Amino acid sequence: MGSSLLPSPAFSMAIFFAVCAFLCVFPEPALAKHARVTRHYKFNIKSQNVKRLCQTKSIVTVNGQFPGPRIIAREGDRLVIKVVNHVQNNLTLHWHGIRQLRSGWADGPAYITQCPIQTGQSYVYNFTITGQRGTLWWHAHISWLRATVYGPIVILPKRHVPYPFPQPFQEVPIIFGEWWKADTEAVISQALQTGSGPNVSDAYTINGLPGPLYNCSAKDTYKLKVKPGRTYLLRLINAALDNELFFSIANHTLTVVEADAVYIKPFKTQIVLITPGQTTNVLLKTKSKSPKAPFVMAARPYVTGPAAFDNSTTTGLLEYETSSVKANKNKNKKKLPLLKPVLPKLNDTLFSMNYNKKIRSLANAKFPANVPKAVNKNFFFTVGLGVSTCSKNQTCQGPNNTRVVAAINNVTFVQPNTALLQAHFFNQSRGVYTTDFPANPPFKFNYTGTPPSNIAVSSGTKVVVLPFNTSVELVLQDTSIIGAESHPLHLHGFNFFVVGFGSGNFDPKNDPKKYNLVDPAERNTVGVPSGGWVAIRFLADNPGVWFMHCHLEVHTSWGLKMAWVVLDGKRRNQKLLPPPSDLPKC
Repeated sequence: MGSSLLPSPAFSMAIFFAVCAFLCVFPEPALAKHARVTRHYKFNIKSQNVKRLCQTKSIVTVNGQFPGPRIIAREGDRLVIKVVNHVQNNLTLHWHGIRQLRSGWADGPAYITQCPIQTGQSYVYNFTITGQRGTLWWHAHISWLRATVYGPIVILPKRHVPYPFPQPFQEVPIIFGEWWKADTEAVISQALQTGSGPNVSDAYTINGLPGPLYNCSAKDTYKLKVKPGRTYLLRLINAALDNELFFSIANHTLTVVEADAVYIKPFKTQIVLITPGQTTNVLLKTKSKSPKAPFVMAARPYVTGPAAFDNSTTTGLLEYETSSVKANKNKNKKKLPLLKPVLPKLNDTLFSMNYNKKIRSLANAKFPANVPKAVNKNFFFTVGLGVSTCSKNQTCQGPNNTRVVAAINNVTFVQPNTALLQAHFFNQSRGVYTTDFPANPPFKFNYTGTPPSNIAVSSGTKVVVLPFNTSVELVLQDTSIIGAESHPLHLHGFNFFVVGFGSGNFDPKNDPKKYNLVDPAERNTVGVPSGGWVAIRFLADNPGVWFMHCHLEVHTSWGLKMAWVVLDGKRRNQKLLPPPSDLPKC
């Protein structure tokens, strides 16, 4: 379960603040009902030689593991994770999807909620899992280090609380990733220098393994061994840097029961679509008798953009257990046939739309969908690409010495040198950020039609300030500048409700009439449809500074990101707690 930590002044202070936070949020009867457990982990960030695709390379890992170690906790537990940085890269970790109620110092995005952990330094991430259960994940949140620094977070329900679906025989995390033969830090560094798209990955992976469709990777194949007539819970996580993925298991139907650690109305499907950042729990019911063949599980990209992409497929095997007598007989027979799944076309946007329509909250008495019905503030954000002029001493590959950038409302985000949360908490925002992020695009145009002649963007470190408990509606509109593309947008610190989405330009008069305010999907990451829009609602009830960005890592590097500053409320339990004493310095 990880290593215990020795108390230190910083650690003691962190415990004190966390206990205060917990007591403010939970009354005593809640404590009596579920004895909270504090779970300690120690994450050593270290380099490790790993061989994939015939080639050995040094990668950044946690505890020498790739993918990284699994975190297991129950709803209501506190996690204390000491991260010690033994590599040359500065680093932070993000606990993707954890609400971090009043514990924004533990959220992890570099220069947003904290300065990075420098070489030889450590930081204790200290937070409580409040009102959440299901599958989430953790990953590095600086530059492209999350290419290899990631792992699952399994949050079990409180003791004696059942799942709202059949109890599985076994639970299995399945993490999709991308693998580069090159050093990913060099890949993005070169792209930012030249102003063009980065080199694409060389393979996709399932639990770190590419599978037999890649060179010398037959032995590097993930195998899921199952018994006949059983139900398995597969905890799917898309940790890929730059690609949404289709996933399927040949001749098997999957029942989707959870998305982004929120239970949903179960539905059956042959194919799951999952964007970077998202998690999806599915039930796999195995066949009643052991078939005489292994089944291929496969994942390949869903692609909508104009840029180059890794057009390959990662595969694993679903193998049924057989008796030793049968197994010995089979050894003397011909090789068993491999049954392969059929996946949608690479650009099947219709499948994407139809699949996402099926994801709906349970919306019952036990698991209500608390959608904000009244809205205090409306925002309309365009998300897409543009260009920016390069400096005179730099040679960029775009026309007239320009580089490709990404922007929200025509603003490409400039990373500050000081963490925004620190600047906000200590009232030292001057020179760090401004509060004039536009609530609407600076000028209107046909967002999904012919792009305007001027596609240059502005830049700045701009935020939106929200009073505590503001109910927000945000429409995210894709643009066709350079090319329409699906954008998986992730909001830190909150879950939000997906009240509507569609293709083309958002119609403010007619589209809101079709909103689903009864049982919309509740998520932390949503794909803005290619050439379309999505409307989300959330309640700003978590004080702090919260990052929102595209989870296609190349777009984040290009500036498709911004931050929300949520002010303290009036009550004591509505205020951000002070920073821990070991908070890294810039």
